[in-house]
Amino acid sequence: MTEPDPREVARRLPQAMVRLRARLRAESTPRDMRWTWSQLTTLSRIATEGPTTVSALANAEHVRPQSMADTVAALRRDGLVAGKPDPTDGRKTLMSITASGRKLVSSIGPIREAWLEAAIDQQLTPTDCRTLLKAAGIMERLADC
Repeated sequence: MTEPDPREVARRLPQAMVRLRARLRAESTPRDMRWTWSQLTTLSRIATEGPTTVSALANAEHVRPQSMADTVAALRRDGLVAGKPDPTDGRKTLMSITASGRKLVSSIGPIREAWLEAAIDQQLTPTDCRTLLKAAGIMERLADC
């Protein structure tokens, strides 16, 4: 077997990720469709990691600070996050998830995960599952390099 061509992997991986992301989004309830993927991932990051600044979020999500500021502003407008002054540096604002935000995060994940779990169970072999699990770790590593 020949070695995989990095160019081919680099071409196909983003296409597959975009298609899977779109399918996961489609599996959400219609009410959830008003938020963008970046808004939901940002909200989830705040829920998981706790209070943080917009700059730290932008860095973690690999986007420009202005783009993240727009994302956070939309979350604030919808009452999903709230800001308060950083106790160690009053010039900064720490963004925290609200009860409404936590409720949203807790409802979307299980819906998407249930669809994905069923699809994996019905369509993939145990070998495929091991491969996907390994691929998920590799993709996380790539995202953090």
